[in-house]
Amino acid sequence: MKEEMTSVDVAAIVSEFNSATPCLLDAKIGKIYQTDNDEIRITLAIYGQGRHNLVIQAGKRMNLTRYPRPAPQLPQGFPMLLRKHITGGRIKRVSQHEFDRIIELEIIRAGVTTRLISELFARGNIILTDDEGRILQPMKPVSFRDRSLRRGEIYELPPLQMSPLDVSPGDLTGIFSKSDSDVVRTLATRLNMGGVLAEEVCLQAGVDKNTPAVDMLDFEGLHAAIGKVFEPISAGKLEPQVVVKDGKNIDVLPFGLMRYQGFETRKLDSFNQAIDEYFSAGIKVAAQKVAVEQKKEGVLERRLRQQQQAIEKFTKQAAGFKEKGELLYAHYQPVEEILNIITEARQRLGWDEIRSRLKGAEIPQAKMIRSIDPGSGKLSVELDGKNVDVDIKLTVPQNAQVYYDKAKKVAGKSSGARRAILQTEELIRKQQEPVRTRQLKGKIKVKPRWYDKFRWFESSDGFLVIGGRDAGTNEEVVKKYMEKRDVFFHTEAPGSPVVVIKTEGKELPQTTLDEAAMFVVSNSGVWKSGRADGDCYWVTPGQVSKTPESGEFVPRGSFIIRGKRNYMTSLVGAAVGIQLKGAVRLVGGPPGVVRRLAQYVVEVEPGGFSQNDIAKKVYKTLVDEVGDRQLVKSIASADRIAMMLPPGESSVRKG
Repeated sequence: MKEEMTSVDVAAIVSEFNSATPCLLDAKIGKIYQTDNDEIRITLAIYGQGRHNLVIQAGKRMNLTRYPRPAPQLPQGFPMLLRKHITGGRIKRVSQHEFDRIIELEIIRAGVTTRLISELFARGNIILTDDEGRILQPMKPVSFRDRSLRRGEIYELPPLQMSPLDVSPGDLTGIFSKSDSDVVRTLATRLNMGGVLAEEVCLQAGVDKNTPAVDMLDFEGLHAAIGKVFEPISAGKLEPQVVVKDGKNIDVLPFGLMRYQGFETRKLDSFNQAIDEYFSAGIKVAAQKVAVEQKKEGVLERRLRQQQQAIEKFTKQAAGFKEKGELLYAHYQPVEEILNIITEARQRLGWDEIRSRLKGAEIPQAKMIRSIDPGSGKLSVELDGKNVDVDIKLTVPQNAQVYYDKAKKVAGKSSGARRAILQTEELIRKQQEPVRTRQLKGKIKVKPRWYDKFRWFESSDGFLVIGGRDAGTNEEVVKKYMEKRDVFFHTEAPGSPVVVIKTEGKELPQTTLDEAAMFVVSNSGVWKSGRADGDCYWVTPGQVSKTPESGEFVPRGSFIIRGKRNYMTSLVGAAVGIQLKGAVRLVGGPPGVVRRLAQYVVEVEPGGFSQNDIAKKVYKTLVDEVGDRQLVKSIASADRIAMMLPPGESSVRKG
């Protein structure tokens, strides 16, 4: 079964792109999306033909599609950079490099020429270059032994291979005399035609495909067979078709082959359609399913999901920036040596000469340098498998501070997004305002739970989250209830509880991590200080220890954390509520969590009332809402409410 386009397929599709309808020449580029790890989709406005979607899948295919994958809610970096350089531009040339699986789109916008290069062979890439071939951005920055695909480098094409369209009998003689393989493998690899077409050539030439290449004698006959097989490409007379076996597509071809005689074939009007039908077979249902799900989703629900995805993105970005800053300190000495070496070299040499010398250098520092950007004076160095950009004009601490500042800036965006989420959740609550049918009356008995003595809440995803109230319960949470598969949360603010997510071995969603972060921050000294947000971190239980270093002392309720910490920033927020459906209980925690569970909710914020006073105010509010003092007192007495509230002074949040 064919997994990617062959060189022949590329030749056929490029021919159609240049002459068939719709034609890509002079098409105007619209929005660009990255719809999968190795796939982008470009919207095109084609004169007289309306809008079309061009899909490019690195290492696989390139075609106009009728089955586009849905656009992601949050655009990734590569399509955003493509939009910056080529959106609004026009395609002036579509070409195949020699007879290889490489397609080049030449694009002109405002007089500036760029090239979008699509590699459709195994481990291929999608690369944007300027007119001189300098890489503006690859989709996947990688380095091979013979070439580097990184920003700022000159794009180097793979080694040339001979085309079956141009080969002569004399060329075949030379190729086969140097081959230590059989006929079919020599044709497939040395003439870049692939295994299927190599077997077709052997079939039409009447040659046993397993014959050793050095034993091949009839090169005139072999050359004639090659010409016959590839004549539809040379003459431009294609017969696009999909080959079917047992109801499944097994191949897609620009013309028919003898080897498939007797097989079911589906003829199509263009090779582009054939490619689209073949490679998009599993996408049609997926696209329809997504469309149905999106219809069910309301405007506010979609907004909430987008805001949650934004927070996840900001959290990952901030963590990435912090990690790079920490890597610079972890590799302080070698990075400092690199900066000194390059700074000294710049006083005597140009960037090209420095690059040249680095390639041949054997010192460890030179091997750490992945690329150089002369325009910005920045180096990309590899530290523990990650590429970190450093500015040669700055010291190591200054470069690290750049990353810490970026992390802080992104965290600020995350705080804004969290505030927006609270507003959206409030709008959803008001829109859906449930009909509160209370069947319970008067005094009832509420069954106690083992975790009532701790701080606790149940996350939106159904995970139990528990936290200590003091040094003693901090110790108990860790020593008695934390298991290896759980997640440990803490802050560096004073008075922070130990918080543990009980995972029961299940995969932990980002929403639960976000809610646990708000819980631990809100129950720490951050709340007492009146701040709107704070930092926390999570680690695995294996990183938590009571064993101090020599000469150190670990007080009761405190722990030693070893290894990498996963930092998060969260807004403060807390609420308590009475749940009557599914279970009868008092619940507390992050406002969004409480609103999902409880039918009667009171939200609090840092304010001017002591914990006991605010508990009484919350109790009175709940009595007013429920209208049954005995019922509220048996479920949510003021004492129980106080145990659910953050330490420090608070007030009831209005609205």
